[in-house]
Amino acid sequence: MSTPVLEASPTAPPERPARRRRPRNRLGPPWLFVAPALLCYGAIVLYPSASGLLYAFTDWSGLGDWSFVGLRNFDSLLHDDRALGALRNTLLLTVAIVVVQNGVGLLLALGVHARIKSRMLLRAVFFAPVVVSPVMVAFLWKYVYNPEPNAGLNGLLGAVGLGSLRQDWLGDPSLALWSVAAMVVWQHAGYSMVIFLAGLEGIGKDVQEAATIDGAGPVKRFRYVTWPLLAPATTINVMLSTIGGLKLFDQVFAATGGGPGYATETLSTVLYKEAFVFGRYGYSTAVALVLALFVAAVSLVQIRYLRAREDQT
Repeated sequence: MSTPVLEASPTAPPERPARRRRPRNRLGPPWLFVAPALLCYGAIVLYPSASGLLYAFTDWSGLGDWSFVGLRNFDSLLHDDRALGALRNTLLLTVAIVVVQNGVGLLLALGVHARIKSRMLLRAVFFAPVVVSPVMVAFLWKYVYNPEPNAGLNGLLGAVGLGSLRQDWLGDPSLALWSVAAMVVWQHAGYSMVIFLAGLEGIGKDVQEAATIDGAGPVKRFRYVTWPLLAPATTINVMLSTIGGLKLFDQVFAATGGGPGYATETLSTVLYKEAFVFGRYGYSTAVALVLALFVAAVSLVQIRYLRAREDQT
């Protein structure tokens, strides 16, 4: 019996896939959604910044006409004893804030990182001053620094038998600058604590346990294990505290107004007074430009050094 031969049916040509039609963008180009925000940013930030750069080379008084004076404002700034004293005060304040604030913040972070029952409550307590307005902090500390013998810090010193240490904390030119620094450290140490605490939480327990097994005590573990691994957190804290110290204004102006005399004058208070008290807007914008360039230069040097330190660790 013969097997029937099946004839191959001709193959049909493959169907072409249907071309998908791109949906029409009925809402317009995407950049239209960004345009309102860009216009607001340009009107509020870019235009005033460009105008300030222009007015730094003029004799504008805030009203009326103005004329170009070239580099006269900058020459006056270099020969202004008050501005140079403000620069010195700004640098001293910045160094004190960076060192003490980050040192206290690190100690607080190490303390609340320990396995104690109240660590969550302590974290909230230490961080609480950060969310308070700087002006309110300044008025609070003006009461703490009350020169009366039975008020504030002087009253506390008298109560514990240290009445000989009573001072006019904001009225003594030799103490006023450091009193302001203590005020700023008290408010922002909790912020540094949180950043250091985040760095500590990122260090694995196995690393600490390995160092302990190798015979390293608490001091050596901190020096050779914890501190090098906190390099990124240190970079962030040093950068933020440096920038904050260089442009410090609120606490100084609310607490002392730059006084007594010029003992607590900073570049930011000089800028404000020259513009809104003496009406020398051209000169004040020159001070603002110098301050901005100075902050940028210091920040650039710091970030390069601290990043190199991170790479070494």
